[in-house]
Amino acid sequence: MEIFIESLKSGGYALLEYLSAHVLACLVPAFFIAGAIAVFVSKGAILKYFGPKANKWLSYGVASVSGTILAVCSCTILPLFAGIRKRGAGLGPAIAFLYSGPAINILAIIYTARLLGYDLGIARAVGAIVFSIVIGLIMSLAWMNEERSKLEGDEDLFKAYEQGLHRKPLYISVIFFLSLLAILIFGAARMWIYAGAALAILITIIIIGYKKAELKDWMKETGKLAWQIFPILLAGVFIAGIVKYFLPQSIVEAWVGGNSIRSNFTASIFGALMYFSTLTEVPILKAFMELGMGKGPALTLLLAGPALSLPNMIVLGRIMGAKKTVTYVALVIIMATFIGMVFGHYFT
Repeated sequence: MEIFIESLKSGGYALLEYLSAHVLACLVPAFFIAGAIAVFVSKGAILKYFGPKANKWLSYGVASVSGTILAVCSCTILPLFAGIRKRGAGLGPAIAFLYSGPAINILAIIYTARLLGYDLGIARAVGAIVFSIVIGLIMSLAWMNEERSKLEGDEDLFKAYEQGLHRKPLYISVIFFLSLLAILIFGAARMWIYAGAALAILITIIIIGYKKAELKDWMKETGKLAWQIFPILLAGVFIAGIVKYFLPQSIVEAWVGGNSIRSNFTASIFGALMYFSTLTEVPILKAFMELGMGKGPALTLLLAGPALSLPNMIVLGRIMGAKKTVTYVALVIIMATFIGMVFGHYFT
């Protein structure tokens, strides 16, 4: 009975920590950005740059490095992923964005290099970019026919975009989305003065450039996304806290030493299941490495952990279905294990 109560406490603590540290500063701005994408970004524009027929070099290139400016975790990226998918982004580029968002933000890369070594920092950045493209391409090929069928009804929207229809003045849209993005970035970094300045700019551009009906649609879409994702996300964070109680640090340390298949695979599974808020994986890994964790498993966890978590998987299952979610998770785990072993072999 005592173990049961303590495990529930662990889940409750994880939930409280998440609510206090991430909801206001990260998740709420992310929902508003996702709602704005769904309402204000032309579906033709998404189809042009991220759709199934978009130029692969452009779509995967942009998607794979987009995470460098986003200080988001595996959960905060979900509403953004849902938003671009809803507007017509192809599965491949959307998956590349989903993986790269939490994996390679510039703060995390710099922090990793400074705290864990430049070899791990560089390997994390390169590995995350390559991962996002390869996994995106595999997912796109696996569901090629389904993606093509979705595009059939959107040809007119694509042509309308090409002809310059359905677009606001460029400066209005640019300032609007940059201010939203700035609120997310500065809020996540706890730079409240800059976040407040970005909010003031956002309010000004809303007054100047948007009608009440448009803002109403924005709030409606934001609310729909929050209702779809937020309750399940909270449940997943709570479950992850319980899992953490039954996986004490001592057991993890015993299984991730050296550079064997077992140690890398264990690190990949552990990283995939546990929730790491932005940057927290770095000091946790430093502690593990000081207690004997190998460099290979460390990189494996860096490649699997930020991009996946139990809450992330639960919500993804609802957004894109169980089959695609299982495939995505399996690809991340297998590739992270393999790359970790290669890295550990040459850099240990």
